[in-house]
Amino acid sequence: MKRLAFVLLFTALGAARAQEVQTNYNGQKGQGSVIEGDTIPWVFLDEILIVDKPTFTDVEARKRYLLLRRRVMKVYPYAKAAGERLDSLNMNLAQEKSARKRSKYTKRYQEFLEQRFEAELRKLTRSEGQILCKLVYRETDQTVFQLVRKYRNWITAVGWSVTGSWFDINIRKEYDPVGNQEDVLIEKILRRSFAMGDLSERIPMDSKGNLQARK
Repeated sequence: MKRLAFVLLFTALGAARAQEVQTNYNGQKGQGSVIEGDTIPWVFLDEILIVDKPTFTDVEARKRYLLLRRRVMKVYPYAKAAGERLDSLNMNLAQEKSARKRSKYTKRYQEFLEQRFEAELRKLTRSEGQILCKLVYRETDQTVFQLVRKYRNWITAVGWSVTGSWFDINIRKEYDPVGNQEDVLIEKILRRSFAMGDLSERIPMDSKGNLQARK
């Protein structure tokens, strides 16, 4: 504790004596600090995300991980599109007072759910479809059932739910990257894919078009 207190005191004294100045280092202009007569150039570095590299106990574990990763990579773009379309809808509805135009914007989202989302959902395997439903919740904070019920109608949502159950897909499923082991792994796959540039992450936006921190 004494050593820590000494380091903190030394740092505070150094900061108090430091003077921020403009620097020219190797022909590059930037910021710097003068500490006891010495000019120390410094720069702000971009924020980076450190993601653990996956480790496996056996060959089968590695195969399961690679299969899950392939499924996540395949369906995430659909979930991202659902979130982006919903952001756009909410912004348009917040800015539009005309009931006719608001209805028009909502109709477009209904068509997206029916013509693209539902059509793609039917093409997926059971595992892919279930992962997509969970990722939709990740991107919209609503289950697929809630989205359909809100932007189509309750009867259609029930119909989707029944159809999904035939293929063992629960469209009421939420995403739990803390308590559900598969979701924990899915989140790690996503984070690593974003960091490596293999996937483009959707940045949530509020109804005014401002970026929001992901929950």
